[in-house]
Amino acid sequence: MATPAPAFGADLLRRYDRPGPRYTSYPTAPQFHAGFGEAQLRDAAAASNGDPIPRRLSLYVHVPFCESPCFYCGCNRVITRDKARGEAYLARLYREIDLTAQLFDRDREVIQLHFGGGTPNFLSPTQLREVVDTLRRQFHFSESPDRDISIELDPRFVSPADVAELAAIGFNRASFGVQDFDPAVQAAVNRIQSVEETRAVIDACRANGFRSVNVDLIYGLPKQSREGFARTLETVVGMRPDRIAVYSYAHLPQLFKPQRQIEAADLPDPEAKLALLQLAIESLSAAGYVYIGMDHFALPDDELAQAQARGGLHRNFMGYTTHADSDLVGLGVSAISHIGDSFSQNPRDLLSWQAALDDGRLPVFRGMRLSEDDQLRADLIQSLMCQGEVPIAALERRYDIEFARYFADDLARLQPLADDGLVRIARDRITVTPAGRLLLRNIAMCFDRYLDQSAPVATPRFSRAI
Repeated sequence: MATPAPAFGADLLRRYDRPGPRYTSYPTAPQFHAGFGEAQLRDAAAASNGDPIPRRLSLYVHVPFCESPCFYCGCNRVITRDKARGEAYLARLYREIDLTAQLFDRDREVIQLHFGGGTPNFLSPTQLREVVDTLRRQFHFSESPDRDISIELDPRFVSPADVAELAAIGFNRASFGVQDFDPAVQAAVNRIQSVEETRAVIDACRANGFRSVNVDLIYGLPKQSREGFARTLETVVGMRPDRIAVYSYAHLPQLFKPQRQIEAADLPDPEAKLALLQLAIESLSAAGYVYIGMDHFALPDDELAQAQARGGLHRNFMGYTTHADSDLVGLGVSAISHIGDSFSQNPRDLLSWQAALDDGRLPVFRGMRLSEDDQLRADLIQSLMCQGEVPIAALERRYDIEFARYFADDLARLQPLADDGLVRIARDRITVTPAGRLLLRNIAMCFDRYLDQSAPVATPRFSRAI
């Protein structure tokens, strides 16, 4: 079922401006705790092997290194130009792969592999081939035509020849950071990147048979203007990537040290930022892109749009994906796994991750086992974020509940959003309206039992709301 296109409503966006999770998981990572460690992860993996029909596997590999800092970044990364650090990292990554692969039955197919960062192409194509080959030896990779092997690439540090090597390794999807092509914006965020080098690597992906190319943009950056961002959107649309993500910049210098290099006075004010969002939505919609949800757009024939149309879209720590029927296995510093009814996370600092592996241990520093209530709410929020609806009748059958009674408090929190036209509440389902498509996280927050629901709706920090 196709979801409705978003309707831009500035008044509603202002009114519902409050910080909230992006719901790449439920419960969200702040709920993970140190009581979940290596033993609990082993138990969760064993239980997942014992399912009557064990789920396929999705692998995520985190490469934390970047050669230069982008001032807007809030990712877990290490700034260095010392390539020897990559070799040292891989030596321990191979230990983790060996320890982790032993947890899973060999007949469980890997349907997805994704490299994120940091900058995964900090590693050379030869090193990336070595990682993929190691994973292939330790895990059973599916030969299905819908298998994905994807990577995030920095166009400043990859060449068309590198792309050809990646294709030979088996990569078939790529994501490129652009953010903004305006020279003033690029200088303000310390990311100088030309249109020509970006187009060259996107063209190389197509020439080498990549199934999908994604481009990331950010609105709300310093020195950003409507005119400059319009040029960026026009240029990117001209490259015709299959997917485009348009993220909101969140200025949190107290949390992310690189952001202290950004002058707050250079940031667009809330009204200007809203205008940039509106421009992006209108420009991409006019260019034929479908709004998937949570900043993501895709061409109608892209697999994300098709998965959403048939009800098979999924959301996890890698973002939106078509592989809903898989357990996620995270490898590398800070990586998160979702195995069965559990979440687990590796240490976020390099030294702790290294120490665990040097000691022969699985590097788990926190996680949680989901309760029945967690699983029910995770199912509900997943449907909201991916399909724009809550299938009340289906959830009642699946979890043997009376929805109105079980979620009485949640529905009371949701009612003002229904009064504002963000959702329609019927007996058998709750449906997000076009006006609510840009406020999915606010709708989901009504069903999040871990949130402080007494927090005020308004907040001066627009950038964290959408």
